[in-house]
Amino acid sequence: MKTLQFLSLLLATLVLTNCGNPKPEVSESPEPTQTVAQTREFYQLKVYSFSSENQIATTDEYLQHAYIPAVKKQGIDNIGVFKFITNEKDTVPKTYVLTPFKSMEQFLALENQLNANAAYVQAGSAYINAPYDNPPYDHIESILLQAFTDMPMMQMPKLDGPRAERIYELRSYESPTEKLYWNKVDMFNAGGEVALFGRLGFNAVFYGEVISGSRMPNLMYMTTHADMTTRDKNWEAFVDSPEWKALTAMPKYENNVSHADIWFLYPTEYSDY
Repeated sequence: MKTLQFLSLLLATLVLTNCGNPKPEVSESPEPTQTVAQTREFYQLKVYSFSSENQIATTDEYLQHAYIPAVKKQGIDNIGVFKFITNEKDTVPKTYVLTPFKSMEQFLALENQLNANAAYVQAGSAYINAPYDNPPYDHIESILLQAFTDMPMMQMPKLDGPRAERIYELRSYESPTEKLYWNKVDMFNAGGEVALFGRLGFNAVFYGEVISGSRMPNLMYMTTHADMTTRDKNWEAFVDSPEWKALTAMPKYENNVSHADIWFLYPTEYSDY
């Protein structure tokens, strides 16, 4: 089955699932207005994993000279490409690609539009036509998200320091049940976490509800900082803030996160931000 047909089937399944299993009544947030609902972006986060420098170079060449130019011709801007900062526990090199979409229809149409673009196919030939025994990556994880109501559109971070020093912090919060997941989403919106991050200068890029991913139910968000020292100071201010202390003291927001992952990234030179 072609990828587009599969994604269309996936979308239909998700819609039916949501219709048959509506959000539990845990949120005190008002229903989003029609304008907000219409402007809430969708995001695809692709995570490439590698085992060789040659794979990394081939994928970078493809992203910089084929993927990003072709996607921008379709009216899609602000594409982020980031490198994972490896550590002792996770030594696998990874590249994260964040692409925003105005609608699900735009997301579903993109692959066919790319394949019909001769310049894209030529520029990305080494990646697209890589042989089976020398692939340009080990595997790809694709995560589909929809923006939170309190930040319906991606924002460009206000950072002007060296890119290599910047810290882009990507977080994933899993919840034990769907009901508690929506409770955590409500904590960000009605509870004021989004506003608190804004007040403290976290330079958030996006907050997203995960529609489809390998670990659900969960939400993901990305904040940015000039460097690791600034990041640590920002989080210290967050934890010590009266808003956060008041939120964590509310019984209604207890036990809504069962697992959290944190990934530190830095932007490539050809990333839009």
